[in-house]
Amino acid sequence: MKQRYYSLDVFRGATVCLMILVNNPGSWSHIYDPLEHAPWHGLTPTDLVFPFFLFAVGNAMSFVMPRLEAGGDAAFWKKVIKRTILIFLIGLFLNWWPFVKWADDTLAFKPWSYIDSKGNLQGVRILGVLQRIAIAYFFASVLVYYLKARKAFLVGLILLLVYWLLCYYWGNPGDPYSLAGWFGTDIDKSILGVGHIYKGEGVPFDPEGLMSTIPAIVQVIFGYLVGDYIQKKSLQVPDSSGTMTGGIYQMLTGLFVIGVALLVTGFCWDTVFPINKKIWTSSYVIYTTGLAIITIATMIYMIEVKNIRGGLAKFFDVFGKNPLFIFALSAFLPKGLGLIRLGEGVNPWNWLYREVLVHIPGAKENGSLLYALSVITFMWAICYWLDKKKIYIKV
Repeated sequence: MKQRYYSLDVFRGATVCLMILVNNPGSWSHIYDPLEHAPWHGLTPTDLVFPFFLFAVGNAMSFVMPRLEAGGDAAFWKKVIKRTILIFLIGLFLNWWPFVKWADDTLAFKPWSYIDSKGNLQGVRILGVLQRIAIAYFFASVLVYYLKARKAFLVGLILLLVYWLLCYYWGNPGDPYSLAGWFGTDIDKSILGVGHIYKGEGVPFDPEGLMSTIPAIVQVIFGYLVGDYIQKKSLQVPDSSGTMTGGIYQMLTGLFVIGVALLVTGFCWDTVFPINKKIWTSSYVIYTTGLAIITIATMIYMIEVKNIRGGLAKFFDVFGKNPLFIFALSAFLPKGLGLIRLGEGVNPWNWLYREVLVHIPGAKENGSLLYALSVITFMWAICYWLDKKKIYIKV
């Protein structure tokens, strides 16, 4: 019987909570620096949230995979394909939702693809956060299922090296790792179409694009490997003399050593292949995986060894019970309620910020942050109610 670590559930819940926090400021113009993504190269605390969640996806996979292996190929493919399609379609649905938009004083249907007033091709974005989770989960599951841990690890390393070579040799020779020089945008344009690509950088560029999903797959594989390691190394087994070896302290020591080694490796790799979340560089995968491992090891020590299970642990655990559902809801509600006009630029979702919190004295970032925290509180209340009712929405 494999031990289930409460700390891993807390870790997953914390990543979901932070994803909602950074996506829901009162105003995108007033955000404290740690809650913003790095402009291009580099790293902020916000840039850790998504890779940590992908890592958690792989971590959870390590507990499910034995059952899938026992069920055989048919059961495996049915489970993985169904989950992949469902998560991808939810992400696509949220990108299109609420299907209508205000055109002056009239609600007009938002078509799949259209030409705007400036003659530019626009449309529904095809990729996104949930879509990346779906794709990375699918390929990581297949690799782990058929290749097992050791070979999946080697394939993961190869993918990181191949991605580095693709970026370097297929990118603009002047600066292959720049916004204009990265090779993946041209591929996204040719496959997805310019109208269906994210344009938040001022030009068509998708931070969840097809090519940068390759190293994201490895993030899930690494999460699986660490989850598998935790389960195996935490078990006490007799050695040749009959002495019990292993256990949680040996496992924690291994995790800290691995985490620090990855941090150093990622830091060194950064000198030639910059740490960059938006193109998900290989150095970024290695560095953030190292941080995720150290974070999980610390949580295991505090929660499982020191038995500190109240406060923040309980708070985050509630989010971890319905992670994908509550993340999707945090995107669904703002878009839907945003259609209801309560005044100039005011709707039921942003009313608290626009009418109350924006007037808080001091830095404008204070009100914006308080609004994000109020969203977290609201979402936590929903998760808490679902947990009390034993309602767990599996995606």
